Amino acid sequence: MSRQDRLKAALRDNLKRRKLQARGRAEPAADDGGKPGQEPKPDTTPPSEPERGMD
Repeated sequence: MSRQDRLKAALRDNLKRRKLQARGRAEPAADDGGKPGQEPKPDTTPPSEPERGMD
């Protein structure tokens, strides 16, 4: 495989990756992990204690 072919393949892969990223950003609420129409899970982690400064 020549250098030019490797560059062509790398550019093609980069373009595909960037298109997928752009599609992901364009979809609203895609990061909640739920299906459309599904309520998001409530945060069940206990609240952390406030950090104590120097007294």
